Amino acid sequence: MIVVLILMPNITILLNFFTEKAENWGHIQEFILPDLLKNTSLLMVFTGVLSILIGTSLAWLVSAYDFPMKRFFKWALILPLAIPPYIAGYTYNGILNYTGVIQTTLRNQWGIEVDQKYFDILTLPGAVFIFTLFLFPYVYTITRAFLANQSASIVENARLLGRNAWEVYFRIVLPISRGAIVGGVSLVLLEVLNDYGLVQYFGVPTFSTAIFQTWFGMNDLTSAIKLSATLMFIVFGILILEKVLRGRKKYSYASAKVRPLTPVRLNGVKAWTAFSYAFVIFSLGFLIPFIQLVDWMFLTFGKIASPEFTSLLTNSLIVSFVGAAMIVVFAVIIANFARMHQSIVSKSAARVTILGYSIPGAVIAVGISTVFIQIDQWLFGFYDWVGMDPTLVLSTSLFMLISAYVIRFLAIGYNSIESGFDKVGHQFTEASRMLGMNVTQTFFKVDARMIRGSLISGFILAFIEILKELPLTLILRPFNFDTLSTKAFQYASDEQIHEASLASIIIVIISGIAIYIFHQVLEKEPN
Repeated sequence: MIVVLILMPNITILLNFFTEKAENWGHIQEFILPDLLKNTSLLMVFTGVLSILIGTSLAWLVSAYDFPMKRFFKWALILPLAIPPYIAGYTYNGILNYTGVIQTTLRNQWGIEVDQKYFDILTLPGAVFIFTLFLFPYVYTITRAFLANQSASIVENARLLGRNAWEVYFRIVLPISRGAIVGGVSLVLLEVLNDYGLVQYFGVPTFSTAIFQTWFGMNDLTSAIKLSATLMFIVFGILILEKVLRGRKKYSYASAKVRPLTPVRLNGVKAWTAFSYAFVIFSLGFLIPFIQLVDWMFLTFGKIASPEFTSLLTNSLIVSFVGAAMIVVFAVIIANFARMHQSIVSKSAARVTILGYSIPGAVIAVGISTVFIQIDQWLFGFYDWVGMDPTLVLSTSLFMLISAYVIRFLAIGYNSIESGFDKVGHQFTEASRMLGMNVTQTFFKVDARMIRGSLISGFILAFIEILKELPLTLILRPFNFDTLSTKAFQYASDEQIHEASLASIIIVIISGIAIYIFHQVLEKEPN
């Protein structure tokens, strides 16, 4: 069922791309599409390169060296993921604009008037800056996990052969980490393609903004579908490129005696240089925007805090909890089926499961709304038969929104749970079955207890992503249903940046706590 649910929106979009005629499509192709392709390409290239540079260097620094506060930075460098790019964007704009703390201090304390263009972040380079600072943890986390379990002999042998630290990093570490780096940067690029809030606020035309404007501004759903299909082709290109870049090279050990990296203690200038680098990135990516949000929150708390705001928090927690729970349930079913039945069907189901995360939220929103509207139309006769007025029931309900969350983020839960199953193997399950337990009893009494950490990790990651999610929620939420993310975006779009701080800080705090718990779960997991 879930596989069909994932496939239907995507198939609908692709079929309509080739069959449906759109009145504005010719105009979009000639005047708008070239700019969309240019801006999207520039965002992806520069964000990808900078994320690799920052993420891999920090991952190597934390894995291979000891320096002041390393234990703190080890998990704190993941915290930028707690701040969605659109929240980071309007926060930095508030810091840097004419009335922001930097320019105000320069004028009032130092008597310095500055050219406004040097502080204008609402540009394409500004968007790259935000994307890089708040998405590099994808590269950092995956690469650090890979390097933490690498054999120390590889690096030690390179050092014995006279290679210095830079040569070891560029000639040894980067090549053997290629698979992890490509995996991390592919997630960064997919997040860039998925983003709507930041590029809309910065005024950078991309596919996400064009889909929204075409659908709701021009009232042309067909052209929006064609834009969505074009974006899907770009995504498929990225996935193919990822496979090519990973290549067929594999690095394995000739011996089972593998020692993990032993960190080298840095002293003096080198130690404080490493600390300064990690601290600057952590400050830019989390500490500075967090402090600014807290300051704005105190300024507007009495104005914003109200029973209405409580409902925003309740709505966000409900959809995040329900969506994450459904993701874990479906992920467990598919992952368990795939490992118990080594067939083409099970492998295909697993691959389709991962597909949803590769498709940007705006595209999924277009596809799933089209499907649900069609289902509602098919059910008009049933509604009339039970005495209801023929109306759009499913396509205006929370069920459609939560279904979209499941499609979009199922891969997150699946990857976590699949890795848990891979670690425990089959022997315990087979022993349980031989003792007379059925599949369901075996899962709850044996498997679930052994992969508890993976279940918790999958739930936490899905919960965080749903809590922060914006494009899907903006398009598919029922009438008069707002969440913390949509309310923060609405305030920022109306230039009420201070008022957006309370919703934003709650998102950041909840996500930060969840990330810390996730890190603790990973630390306790056996390798």
